[in-house]
Amino acid sequence: MNQRTFARIAMIAAIYTVLCLTPVLSAIAYGPVQVRIAEALTLLPLLWKPSIWGVTLGCFLSNLIGAATGINPTGLMDAVWGTIATFGAAYCTWLLRNYRIGTVPVWSCLMPVVWNFFIIGAELAVLLMPDNLVMGTLINGTYVAIGELIAVIFGYLLIRQLEHTHLF
Repeated sequence: MNQRTFARIAMIAAIYTVLCLTPVLSAIAYGPVQVRIAEALTLLPLLWKPSIWGVTLGCFLSNLIGAATGINPTGLMDAVWGTIATFGAAYCTWLLRNYRIGTVPVWSCLMPVVWNFFIIGAELAVLLMPDNLVMGTLINGTYVAIGELIAVIFGYLLIRQLEHTHLF
């Protein structure tokens, strides 16, 4: 990996982290009902494969710092499972980038929603509804998926604008 790639990955991670920990956005970025605007960046692999590492690192850092400062109520568990969900979503976004309906990479755009529905839904079920994990996963996963869909819409609009630049 060259210095330029490393610097870009670090910038993506920093932007993701700032978008999660900024006081106004952190209020909606964590918990059972969340709209994590930073998850819009999970669509960057549509343009540049190494961004998978940037969003994964950013997710890990924001969840870890959020747990350490008390912003993230799910604690260190989210640093592990949230990072896995973000990595899986970003990687599958890249894998499915060429499968389009018209000009829209629908399957890629759905990956963050699907991964977070199952993984974060199950994480929240373990924490909030340990007596009924299946129902807890469905309920919490639905809340998370709705927030994730909002972030993905922002992400798609961002990607459409970045396609016209020479950043990636």
